[in-house]
Amino acid sequence: MLLPGFSLLAQACALEPLHVANQLSGERLYTPLTFGLEARAVKSAAELDLTPRWVVGSEASELDLLFVCAATSTDGDYPALCEWLVRLAGRGVVLGGIAGGAQVLARAGVLDGYRAALAWQRVDAFSHAYPEVRVSRQLFEIDRGRLTCGGGTAAMDMMMTLIAQQHGQRLAERVSEHFVCERIRMGDELQHMPLGSRLGHAPQSLLDAVALMESNIEEPLTTHELAAHLGVSRRQLERLFKKYLQAVPSRYYLDLRLQQARRLLRGTDKAVGDIALLTGFSSAAHFSTAYRNHFGMTPREERLV
Repeated sequence: MLLPGFSLLAQACALEPLHVANQLSGERLYTPLTFGLEARAVKSAAELDLTPRWVVGSEASELDLLFVCAATSTDGDYPALCEWLVRLAGRGVVLGGIAGGAQVLARAGVLDGYRAALAWQRVDAFSHAYPEVRVSRQLFEIDRGRLTCGGGTAAMDMMMTLIAQQHGQRLAERVSEHFVCERIRMGDELQHMPLGSRLGHAPQSLLDAVALMESNIEEPLTTHELAAHLGVSRRQLERLFKKYLQAVPSRYYLDLRLQQARRLLRGTDKAVGDIALLTGFSSAAHFSTAYRNHFGMTPREERLV
């Protein structure tokens, strides 16, 4: 379902993996149908038009999943579409939202009680407008019969995960290889947000502290060294972290390093001991213990997921 201002990138990232899955499997696993609000071309954000073959409300009997692909900031009411979404949900059709599509689903009331991912720029406003929806800052969410993502290339990861669930991990990996993707990102990975956006109106010294941490993962700095680099006292730095990040600097730093370790475990074939060193741990045993305490599994178990 294309709405005015939709992203061509997000639309292609959602559909192309399905097309390639058909090619690689030698079967027609997926048959895409394109819908619009009216029987005329829909203008994308890049001002290129796509002409849907179907219109909102069409009772396509074979429809079992409908994605709404919309601009990140979507303000339209779309009453006919919302009514249709409610009917489809009642029939058991799986519903998805790409970028602003999640907001349309929420407006229709079909996301209440579900986890939903959307573009990080919209999280705060969305949470306030739709408190019944469990908002996520992850790349994408697949929660029962609802699939949502913030748009862009996250749509491709979401669709390849869907392919893996429906037709096996090996086919999804072959689709990923076709697109020369390093790996399929998992839904529990957080969206990357600019530092200033993540921390809002935090003081510059805190922004600088986090930037220093992110650029010194392999050889972590102590809290005293961070404070000295920034020209503030250790106590002042700790107060800033507690106020704006609800964590002491050492804990926040450890979380950053473990998130980087997780990316390396999932995206590379580096040995666990090498990843431990690359993320600032003195030994594989220390790394394994910290990883298990944080994620509930050891680094070796992570690789088996």
